[in-house]
Amino acid sequence: MLLLNRHYAPLRVITARRAFTLLCKELAEVVHVEGESAEATFSNYDFTQWLEVSALQQQVEPAAHDWVRTVRLSIAVPRVIRLLGYDRLPRVRVRLSRRTIFERDGHQCQYCRRHFRSGDLSVDHVLPRARGGGDSWENLVTACIRCNAAKGDRTPAEAGMPLARVPKRPAPESVMASGRIGGSRAEPRFAAWRLFLPNA
Repeated sequence: MLLLNRHYAPLRVITARRAFTLLCKELAEVVHVEGESAEATFSNYDFTQWLEVSALQQQVEPAAHDWVRTVRLSIAVPRVIRLLGYDRLPRVRVRLSRRTIFERDGHQCQYCRRHFRSGDLSVDHVLPRARGGGDSWENLVTACIRCNAAKGDRTPAEAGMPLARVPKRPAPESVMASGRIGGSRAEPRFAAWRLFLPNA
């Protein structure tokens, strides 16, 4: 679920276990989003209030939530929580990896511009390693296996294969909102996150 600071700025994605720990210790509150896009509104609940809301939600729309079940009750897993006493933003740097390169480029080959599954993609050095190109956000792009082989140890200009877009370091929010956190963007949790993460 999405964790916000006191001023409703996104911090990170956390597990349900961590969220319930913060709620039980009264360090956070649930931010429950209702509606979608421009009409979306939200309400804030402490843990006791959320237990009451959960009991009602279980009767009205149980399929709309994920649930944590105990011996005595079922609790809806909130999609967004807000820390009550933390107002700073951590310095977040997106880790450079094969997966984050694919996510930044939307699983699209930057040469032929077609979309592929992860297993059919590779990472290409814009300026080849053999010619001094390093591993950096600005020098790595997603490429399908066929285009990567066709380009070889040439630059895109030499190979006559222009890039779809200039590679750069992604903003932390864009990766937080991407598939790195698991699941499909069509899931209801992402509808709730859009209020706080415009790129979700």
